[in-house]
Amino acid sequence: MTAYEPPGDPDSEAYDAVVLAGGAARRLGGADKPGLSVGGRPLLDRVLAACAGARATVVVADPRPTARPVTWAREDPPGGGPLAALDAGLRRTTADRVLLLSADLPFLDTATVELLLTTVAGSGTDGAPLIDGALLTDADGRDQPLVAAYRAARLREGLTALREEHGGLTGLPLRRLTAGLRLTRVPGPLASFDCDTWDDIATARARIREHGHVLDEWISAAKDELGIDLDVDIKVLLDLARDAAHGVARPAAPLTTFLVGYAAARAGGGPEAVAEAARKAADLAARWAAEQSPDAKPDAAPDAKPDAAPDAG
Repeated sequence: MTAYEPPGDPDSEAYDAVVLAGGAARRLGGADKPGLSVGGRPLLDRVLAACAGARATVVVADPRPTARPVTWAREDPPGGGPLAALDAGLRRTTADRVLLLSADLPFLDTATVELLLTTVAGSGTDGAPLIDGALLTDADGRDQPLVAAYRAARLREGLTALREEHGGLTGLPLRRLTAGLRLTRVPGPLASFDCDTWDDIATARARIREHGHVLDEWISAAKDELGIDLDVDIKVLLDLARDAAHGVARPAAPLTTFLVGYAAARAGGGPEAVAEAARKAADLAARWAAEQSPDAKPDAAPDAKPDAAPDAG
């Protein structure tokens, strides 16, 4: 067996992403699937957030507003199928590794993207690639080739061979390409969940609002909407809001968290600035609450002395 060696060239960490977003969505009655909202964000924007680390992101579809800048491409003719769309997108990429995604993956996250990229990055002691791609499998164990990372050179070789064999790529299924690749399969029942039907959309929307997910989803949506790229310690801010509400007054909670954000921005922004501003506000709330305790004693002046009794004489 060939031994695994991690990539040593810093450029080997770079990757490009190709997102296929131009399908007909027939099972959705021709609806604009990439624009459908799940958790307050279009499906396409959710996918783009998961691959935000890409050096270049190419979306194969007609241009539309997106949460972050992308390069647009279109297969010729439009609607020519996944291989034609992949070819159009791949022509605008330069990285050795390419992340290939559909635009209807509401639960794809950066951790899954990184796992796929790491899996496909390895090489043997002779420097030769061990595999050509890594793809997710769904809850039923089926391959999901549109949630995968591939070696770009192998995709180009396969597309060229298929074009020569069939006189073009229009109408060819994706499996004609992936069948000739050495692939590693990674279980990913949630990250590979895609929205092909209205029932799928309803399922995704319901899961977003489950108790264990709703705050993370809301914070992610709010950050995208406000153009903020910041790791937020939700527990710290919730603890602060609780202390302000209980120790001061309920309306103090949202006002205090707003002031913490403003103070953090004035201090240069970043997680450290947020944590420091939250700590100061929490200390203030604790002092405020302590003053209302029945056992609280009034502060005495540092050098206070009892009044002297008047002379009797």
